[in-house]
Amino acid sequence: MFLQTVITVALAAGAQCSPAAARIEKRAPTVYLAGDSTTAKTSGGLDGWGPYLSKYITLPVTNKAISGRSARSFTNEGRFTEIERSLVSGDIVIIEFGHNDGGSPNSASDNGRSNCPGTGPEVCKSGKTGETVYTFNYYIEKAARSFIAKGASVILASQTPKNTWQGGKFSSEPSRYVGYMAQAARNVGGGKVSFVDHNQAVVQMYARLGSAKVNSLYPKDATHTSPEGGDLVAQAFVTATARDYNGTTPLKQYVSNPAPKVFG
Repeated sequence: MFLQTVITVALAAGAQCSPAAARIEKRAPTVYLAGDSTTAKTSGGLDGWGPYLSKYITLPVTNKAISGRSARSFTNEGRFTEIERSLVSGDIVIIEFGHNDGGSPNSASDNGRSNCPGTGPEVCKSGKTGETVYTFNYYIEKAARSFIAKGASVILASQTPKNTWQGGKFSSEPSRYVGYMAQAARNVGGGKVSFVDHNQAVVQMYARLGSAKVNSLYPKDATHTSPEGGDLVAQAFVTATARDYNGTTPLKQYVSNPAPKVFG
């Protein structure tokens, strides 16, 4: 009788401690950001838009953007892989690059950031290190597919514009990487990737704000915004998301109410 009682108690304790019996609370989705200085937390009177995104959505944000990076260098430094390892099903990753991706990797002064020209399987060789260099789309699409394989949703966002009011005259000619990012979203497809034309959203906001205001948001150069500018650029992204500017994204359901409206 004593032995039977011990076995019964042990089995009951094991059942209570087993993973199957444990009640594990599923965490809310996390939004991860991959990008350059225009998305990253910076200093010296400048700031990207990433630090302000959490003000306008109801999900936690982990900002992995870092200054001076391109799709190529972000890949080579293992930063996409770092994000991938952190993901659980249901997370959302926003990828935005373009400002540091131009140039030629073929020269002896290759900076480690320039991508191979083209949007497909083209390859180049670094004139400095001999590294095989791929296209912007290759790096972006590879990262997106790896995140989707982990059960995450991916939003590919076009790069933010430079100051559209330089010299007091409005100009909004987009970089070729705006189109490249849209193409990457189409290439990956599958219902788990969406595109937000962040560039055009900010352009529309800047047209509305006017020359004096927009110039005040760029205290040091034509690319990097002040903290106020970073906040407004984040609002432009959320405005586009809330309004299905380029179609519905998985982030829409998590936009705070009321949603910002900085253009349109």
